[in-house]
Amino acid sequence: MPKKRSFLDLIEKQRAENKTEKFSGTFLQYLRIVEENPDISTLSHKRLYRAIMNEGHDALDDSDPRLRKIFDGERLYIYKYFKDEFFGMETVISKLMRYLKSASLKGEESRQVLLLMGPVGAGKSALVEHIKKSLEKQAHIYHLKNCPIREEPLHLIPRSLRPKFEKMLNITIEGDLCPICRYKLINEFDGKYEDFPIVRSSFSQRARRGIAVVPPMDANSQDTSVLIGTEDISKLDLYSEDDPRALSLNGAFNVGNRGIVEFVEVFKNEIEFLHTILTATQEKHVPSPGKNAMIYFDGVILSHCNEAEWNKFKSEHTNEAILDRILKIEVPYILELNQEMKIYEKMINRSDFRTAHIAPHTLKAASMFSVMSRLQISQKCDLLTKMKIYNGEDVIEKGRVKKIDIRDLRNESIHEGLDGISTRFIMKSLDNAMADSEKNMITPSSVLESLTRQVKEQIVSEEDKDKYLELLQMVREEYLRILENEIAKAFVAAYEEQAQSLFDSYLDNAECYTTSMRIKDKITREERDPDENFMRAIEEQIGIVGSSRDGFRSDVTAYMFAKLRRNEKVDYKSYGPLKEAIEGYLITSVKDMARIVTKSKTRDDEQQQKYSDMVKTMIDDYGYNENSAEEVLTYASNNLWRDS
Repeated sequence: MPKKRSFLDLIEKQRAENKTEKFSGTFLQYLRIVEENPDISTLSHKRLYRAIMNEGHDALDDSDPRLRKIFDGERLYIYKYFKDEFFGMETVISKLMRYLKSASLKGEESRQVLLLMGPVGAGKSALVEHIKKSLEKQAHIYHLKNCPIREEPLHLIPRSLRPKFEKMLNITIEGDLCPICRYKLINEFDGKYEDFPIVRSSFSQRARRGIAVVPPMDANSQDTSVLIGTEDISKLDLYSEDDPRALSLNGAFNVGNRGIVEFVEVFKNEIEFLHTILTATQEKHVPSPGKNAMIYFDGVILSHCNEAEWNKFKSEHTNEAILDRILKIEVPYILELNQEMKIYEKMINRSDFRTAHIAPHTLKAASMFSVMSRLQISQKCDLLTKMKIYNGEDVIEKGRVKKIDIRDLRNESIHEGLDGISTRFIMKSLDNAMADSEKNMITPSSVLESLTRQVKEQIVSEEDKDKYLELLQMVREEYLRILENEIAKAFVAAYEEQAQSLFDSYLDNAECYTTSMRIKDKITREERDPDENFMRAIEEQIGIVGSSRDGFRSDVTAYMFAKLRRNEKVDYKSYGPLKEAIEGYLITSVKDMARIVTKSKTRDDEQQQKYSDMVKTMIDDYGYNENSAEEVLTYASNNLWRDS
């Protein structure tokens, strides 16, 4: 019984909310509403901008390492409406919001088509869908009752009186009555516009209220009626061609008035079909069917396409008029590893696969492959290093003193992220790996196997196929390195403490070395020279040798002192290259023991205990379950330390 009551409560609450949303009155009553809240009559761009901004936004905090390492200190905002849906698209969304803000202030952008251009599966359609939902969730408009284009009631005011009304209401009135409402005003209300009925309604793509979608159409079936409506043939026997009563204003620009018109894969349509866009943007009018007058249009025109279609369209000089009315925003694939992983986490959590166990590094392995496939080869570093730098990691390539600057990498690869493996491709591989699993889990090895199979089956180009298979091998090698370290870490008792001790000792030695001072022993209080052998043993783990040692030691000490001045925490994880060096130094000492225990088919009691402890650590500390830990260790025994 209580459960039934909760259902009823929910139903009644929704019904009550719908009642409060409804409004039915006269134009005179509407004027009073506008007088109290002039924003009610705002134009489409501002309405959409406010719908998104209502959720709030925050500037990317100066303390956020992504701001410094990835965005090079660029001023960026995180818009809460997009925050949990889109990852790694901060720059794209910032450009989108900049367009909407400018358009909302009636800048030139208000008369331009927004074009999202990027490869398949980059998130263009998803972004547009999310934008449309903002109107459905938050926006309502007042409009003339039974008007097919839901037009602004202020259009009733004669032009001669508009300056006075604008002053009284503190607004600007744009636009004219559509032919149908003009006919009604004259013939049904005898010109008494104060009595014209006004209603309030929401936006709905499904119901075609304020949101219209224009799919790509075959050249043979393209008809402008899809955009501007038609004349009702059944009524032409009753009315003349120029009689508004014969009009059926059900085209995309009619439906999307005061809202959004979306053109899907816009340049797959013939140019003649798109000419209506010119008048919609330049003059804010669209043709009406037959011999009736032009119809005022106030709407946000969103479109999207891939790079090939864009390049083909802009190469035609006859398309210059439309090109001049387009504001293009590139939507590339994600190039930031951590953000790519969040995408797959989100998609899995929204599927029925969410109950499956995902072993550590599984999504990372898949994401490494997708991200590296999108990167352009650099002369400054290999693809793996480039991926890590784009992920905000502190990387010093072997044999180099200075870190590779992310700006240098981006400057040499301006169009990076416009090709490669799509998100959909990766998700299909993840889904297949989960479907094939008999233990309701996926591991890096099972996903890499699934990706390999899909590359061989789905990639047509032999050149691309060879490239992707090579990348998958790179991912396997990197995963094996990660796995080797993880197994060793699981084997080490008090790993964190040992690592921190090594870090403190290295920092003391490096500081004294760079300042030409001696080290005072904390126990004996005796002074001694910095331990050169110890520092070299650490540095060699990441290829710092010869003359590069001095620079590395200076960089480390300067970096740490800078963090201390900012009152930031300093530990062995603070500086990426040094963290990697310390872990390498520490792990080397336990690899032999881990190797023996992992590979042994028959273990003595001591080895079995160490193996059990290692599995327990992997489960308790690293996020494995029993099955995935066993599978991963079996994979390690078959692929690691083959020379032993």
